[in-house]
Amino acid sequence: MIPAQVPQDIVQVGESLIRFVEREVVPLEQENRALLASDRTIFDEHGRFTDAVQALRKTVRERSAREGFYTMFGPEELGGGGLGPMAAVYLNGLLSSHCGPGRVLIHPVVIPSPFTNGLSPLLTSLRADVRARYLPALASGEKTLCFGLSEPNAGSDVFGMATRAVRDGDHWILNGSKQWITNGPYADYAMIFAVTDTEKAAKRSGGVTGFFVDTRSPGFSVVSTIPIMGQLGAEIGILSFDGLRVPDDHRLGEVDKGLAVAMHGVNIGRLGLSATCIGMARWALAQAVDYAKIRKTFGQPIGDHQAVQILLADSAADIYGAETMLLDCAAKLERGERALAELSMVKLRCTEAANTVFDRCMQVHGGMGLTNELRLEAGYRFTRSMRIPDGTSEIQRRTIAREMLSRGITF
Repeated sequence: MIPAQVPQDIVQVGESLIRFVEREVVPLEQENRALLASDRTIFDEHGRFTDAVQALRKTVRERSAREGFYTMFGPEELGGGGLGPMAAVYLNGLLSSHCGPGRVLIHPVVIPSPFTNGLSPLLTSLRADVRARYLPALASGEKTLCFGLSEPNAGSDVFGMATRAVRDGDHWILNGSKQWITNGPYADYAMIFAVTDTEKAAKRSGGVTGFFVDTRSPGFSVVSTIPIMGQLGAEIGILSFDGLRVPDDHRLGEVDKGLAVAMHGVNIGRLGLSATCIGMARWALAQAVDYAKIRKTFGQPIGDHQAVQILLADSAADIYGAETMLLDCAAKLERGERALAELSMVKLRCTEAANTVFDRCMQVHGGMGLTNELRLEAGYRFTRSMRIPDGTSEIQRRTIAREMLSRGITF
């Protein structure tokens, strides 16, 4: 069912998006079924996507870019579609509910994260003449990005970062490392944030600056990928900088004001991530409902058993509640309203609810729910992992409480 809040033109974009997936991506998946069937063939011995998989992902990126889906959330000033929060919620949710988890040519290839690929909003802070040299390849999907903020000892506490940047004439010299960086092992360019004024950073009053870096530059290296939750490889990795020289004209925004740059686009990013999780939860519930109708025990479909009905009903209630929050928050952001607490509630609720729904739907399937074949376990692992990045559940709760204590109950 299409929510009433979603404009008809966005619904039409969604219809086109699904047609694109069925026409362009599904045939590639079928032609490369053996390659994409297992982590053993998707990743190499170093935990990186194999060359063949990377080539397929690039093909999908470029096809999606030609159709306008890859750049539809990019700012208009960068040549993107400029679609807003409501579109981010609806289209990310639609794609996930249609496709489900565990498809490496879908997520986040067709629609990229605003921080890792495509026309990232952060690029508006790069000097226009410099930006113009890189935008065509980024917009076409030929080249990709990563966003380097988190470190081993500086996740939620960004001022705890150890990476330093020191001015040297017309350049900056970066030393340090970043960890948990999505697309880090594969990116052509990186948006790296470093402390440029230790006193300001210590006082939590600035002192951090962003830089646009070519990952082929001397001093930039990928240490490793970080496989998680039973995977043999990963999109995320560890980056290292050793005397990395970056021209000052490749700075992202003003010196010492990089955190404001880093947060640019966070609304769309969190809404998109939350919608992806709930879209996948919808997919899981659909699998469970269908299975409950055909699987029989004690001479009747398991859907007739109250224990199974409770699992299905609770999952439906969680999805409906989370989607309602998503749409309400997106509407507030569309109107330009402050919705910091609501955004944190959405990220918290959607990721945790989706993880719980997958757990229940696996339970409905019994032993079959544990198999790789049904992809439920892939969705369970994905939604579990999404409770940590882009602000952990605990950080979201802190933000919600602080907003209420300082501004009252405004939702």
